[in-house]
Amino acid sequence: MTKTVDHWIGGKPVGNAAGASGTYGPVTDPATGAVTTRVAFASVEEVDAAVAAAKDAYATWGTSSLARRTSILFKFRALLDAHRDDIAALITAEHGKVHSDALGEVARGLEIVDLACGITVQLKGELSTEVASRVDVSSIRQSLGVVVGITPFNFPAMVPMWMFPIAIACGNTFVLKPSEKDPSAAMKLAELLAEAGLPEGVFNVVHGDKVAVDRLLEHPDVAAVSFVGSTPIARHIHTTAAANHKRVQALGGAKNHMLVLPDADLDAAADAAVSAAYGSAGERCMAISAVVAVGSIGDELVARIRERAEKIKIGPGNDPASEMGPLITAAHRDKVASYVSGAAAQGSEVVLDGTGYTVEGHEDGHWIGLSLLDRVPVTADAYKDEIFGPVLCVLRVDTYEEGVALINASPFGNGTAIFTRDGGAARRFQLEVEAGMVGVNVPIPVPVGYHSFGGWKDSLFGDHHIYGNDGTHFYTRGKVVTTRWPDPSEAPTGVDLGFPRNH
Repeated sequence: MTKTVDHWIGGKPVGNAAGASGTYGPVTDPATGAVTTRVAFASVEEVDAAVAAAKDAYATWGTSSLARRTSILFKFRALLDAHRDDIAALITAEHGKVHSDALGEVARGLEIVDLACGITVQLKGELSTEVASRVDVSSIRQSLGVVVGITPFNFPAMVPMWMFPIAIACGNTFVLKPSEKDPSAAMKLAELLAEAGLPEGVFNVVHGDKVAVDRLLEHPDVAAVSFVGSTPIARHIHTTAAANHKRVQALGGAKNHMLVLPDADLDAAADAAVSAAYGSAGERCMAISAVVAVGSIGDELVARIRERAEKIKIGPGNDPASEMGPLITAAHRDKVASYVSGAAAQGSEVVLDGTGYTVEGHEDGHWIGLSLLDRVPVTADAYKDEIFGPVLCVLRVDTYEEGVALINASPFGNGTAIFTRDGGAARRFQLEVEAGMVGVNVPIPVPVGYHSFGGWKDSLFGDHHIYGNDGTHFYTRGKVVTTRWPDPSEAPTGVDLGFPRNH
């Protein structure tokens, strides 16, 4: 029987209202292609109901004590830890990634919950005394109100947890619009928050498409919007939310490069390239999709990558033997395949062609194999576009300088990496490369929770990165208070405060 995923408004599941324009969309199991779930698509009225619930809750949550907020988040953290496998199973069933990848996603989300549990330190203000005679100046940070998260399909638990724990800990209330392709993980998080004692309306979930998103972007009671997704949508989110006087952070797409110098450990580089390019079927914004080989190492590096890639076991995400699962939808699978099918005509050498791959017994699943393209021109579509699938491009350059120039010419600036044994080269690279996150012999440089995540150029629209200190600053606004108090010895005649009078 097909299950139904409803919205979560005011602390409970809420279906589409009778007579409203809300409809339902299908959710498929990527391993079989079968529709397993229908998800409610919110109408404008249902979005308004979620925002209203969040606004009502903010009246008390925004003035609640830090001790109360963090105590609830500590309980949520314990529940999240206890339900890791349940959440991972939901992710695998709707996204398709293998169970170990899904567990890793939950673990990275838990890092940010840990950070939110200790938010009291980050929310401390500053004080300067005696800036003038009996004048003090203090700086404090206060919550914004109702904030919104719009999150992608590739990390249906982790990316929401990059947002709402910090937002809630700072005293805001939250409306989440997760991807309609894999909505169940978000609902499980809502249930666990309620079980932890979060008051009704502090966290809400609405599902849907452009109707729901556009209403959230224009709603007068929404103070801020966080987004993770593709660059075109990120640009639209940023432009529209800013035009409606909202604070916005919109993280876009990527084309992450890995520069491999001639002195690098090629086995380590090949291992890193395979895991970073093909892990989670390449459906992640921090995937390495372009390896830049410097000098004469290209042939040997490609051979080692191919040797490893050919051994990757592809199958259903709930099969413990599987190392890579299917893509999220058949349409996305076909789009990814088109880059490989057209690669040779655009000048690339197709070393591995993963198109046409199927898994026995699951022929209707959204399968694609691993593809490896060598000597890819910078003019090729496979290089220029964010493919978001298991396709790795290898480019050849003669020098370090040529490699850095190639990377910096990309319109994206999300993450990058260098593989080398030379500390001086690594130091130059981390200073000269134009990207927000840099790895040195680390292929996917996603920062730990207490540092912030975000790119440069077309990979980020807005002034704040996500989580870490930037996350706290994004979900709060500063206020500076200047105070002057008369000395108690100058109290009016007849008022005795127990201080000696000045003579």
